[in-house]
Amino acid sequence: MANLKSIKSKIISYKKTGTVTHAMEAVSAVKMRKGQERALSGRAYAASALSILERISATPESRHYQVLRMRRGLPALVGLDKLCVVVITSDKGLAGALNSGVIRMAEKEIASRGFGTHNTAVVAIGKRGADHFASRGYDVRTRLDNVSDGVSEQEVTVLTEHILSWHADGDIASCVVVYQNFVSTFEQEPASRQIIPLKPQMIAEMIAGIRPARGKYAPHSGKKPETHAVAYSIEPDADEVLSVLLPKLVTIALFHALLENKASEHSARMVAMKSATDKAKEMAHGLTRTFNKVRQAAITREVSEITSGIEAMK
Repeated sequence: MANLKSIKSKIISYKKTGTVTHAMEAVSAVKMRKGQERALSGRAYAASALSILERISATPESRHYQVLRMRRGLPALVGLDKLCVVVITSDKGLAGALNSGVIRMAEKEIASRGFGTHNTAVVAIGKRGADHFASRGYDVRTRLDNVSDGVSEQEVTVLTEHILSWHADGDIASCVVVYQNFVSTFEQEPASRQIIPLKPQMIAEMIAGIRPARGKYAPHSGKKPETHAVAYSIEPDADEVLSVLLPKLVTIALFHALLENKASEHSARMVAMKSATDKAKEMAHGLTRTFNKVRQAAITREVSEITSGIEAMK
């Protein structure tokens, strides 16, 4: 009988867990749809903005801007250059391998470029990434926790200003952003994009990465849109225009990465909660069958004992 009570207690526990995870699945599904809508609607805008940046980076006027070139021949900065890594994770867990994938990609990016804890500056968007790199001795210069789903471009602009000022002061040589790129509801992939310095080839890779090569949201046509070189006439003055335009385009790249990561986060959490709900139902169903078997065996044993007692009394 004690065994039956134990099994029944487990069944109740699994059913309660399934109820909780089902509610979390429903909430995540609503957030997922909103996140996907924001990310998908922003892709065309981000691609167009980066296309402008790609063409501007090829103009003679852009050569004077550090954000578009590598630092060379600056002896005063030797030993001071650092890699800046913008790591975008979530504040909460229960999202499968979403955060661990971003963290692994960031660590791989740092190692592949020959940097370490002593010469890497981390800008962490999301508690999970901030806590991970802070606990391992990295210089977490800026962290942004509890980022809402309706994050504004203004919040990202502040981060961009910090990063560009570090680069202008010679404190960092380059900057990469690592995040989860949204492919579909059931698939997200970690991505790493260099945003400083911005070379035409790197910008082209960023544009190509905005629309996934496969999945429901991939372009229907396999042909890439044709682009033609344009001789830009920058008015009223190249310095005045580029000094405003370039930071905004870098902000757009960061903002788009954040939208993609948000869509990926809610999609991964919805799938994880659905899997947990299905598993809880499966376990409860299996334990119910076990409970019925044990109870039937106990009833059969009791009937057998009664029958044996009656036979012994004859």
